[in-house]
Amino acid sequence: MDEPQTQIDQVRRFNRTVTERVGVLHDRYLGRARPVGEARLLWQVGEEGQDVRRLRDRLGLDSGYTSRLLRALEADGLVTVEPAPGDRRVRTVRLTDAGRAERAALDDRSDELAGTLLAPLNPAQRARLTAAMADVERLLTASTVTLEATDPAHPDAEHCLRAYFAELDGHFDSGFDPAASLLPDAGGLRPPHGVFLVARLYGEPVGCAGLKLPAGAPAEIKRMWVAPRARRLGLGRRFLAELEARAAVAGRTTLRLDTNRALEAAIGLYHSFGFREVPPFNDEPYAHHWFEKALTAKP
Repeated sequence: MDEPQTQIDQVRRFNRTVTERVGVLHDRYLGRARPVGEARLLWQVGEEGQDVRRLRDRLGLDSGYTSRLLRALEADGLVTVEPAPGDRRVRTVRLTDAGRAERAALDDRSDELAGTLLAPLNPAQRARLTAAMADVERLLTASTVTLEATDPAHPDAEHCLRAYFAELDGHFDSGFDPAASLLPDAGGLRPPHGVFLVARLYGEPVGCAGLKLPAGAPAEIKRMWVAPRARRLGLGRRFLAELEARAAVAGRTTLRLDTNRALEAAIGLYHSFGFREVPPFNDEPYAHHWFEKALTAKP
């Protein structure tokens, strides 16, 4: 669906205002000897260093542009780029002493710039501006999260499931033992029997959700989890909407799920998304609530 033109216009005005006020139009960003791309990459490397792939994913840069930025920083003696000790296919970027000094100078100049943005405003305006910035940051971060159908045996999927089980074990009064739960096997969450989605933020897995599509039975959502650092980004609702759409396309008219009474936020989410509580439809030992939602099949 196309976005309303008024929203597009507002985004473009916002982008123009921000680029002008923070100085990214200048070749010497923050008055230093390099443009904003090099400065941002230098800051992202950080004190501990980073591998090149993660830098690209975090900043959304292509390989060629990243390489050019790194070569420029290397030529200035600010970073070193070397193969990782355990895997020579992975290149690791680290700051030199000169790089750490330059990064500290960029931090100081960034603080000064932030001060110039706030100084003309009264206290109430400053509070409004910083609160609005927090909202914008959260929403822009939400827009960078990707959902992708992934094999349940993929390392990212297994990472999410391990974190999910560990969280349940800490929340449930009796703990959580995956062996005692009605877990679908991996084949039950692969097409055509189902699907398993993994959410990624800057290339890192931050959530998962599965959909079972058993023959002759309602579709069922299983193992939906969002990492704590990715919460408040609307990812739970996004998972539900995507799985609901996939169930409808598969011709299902009912979508089910069950949950534990300790997961109060999840229960509230299901109610708000149109699910209604129904009598138990399975023998899941960890379930206290069972939900259904009627769907319109979309062949």
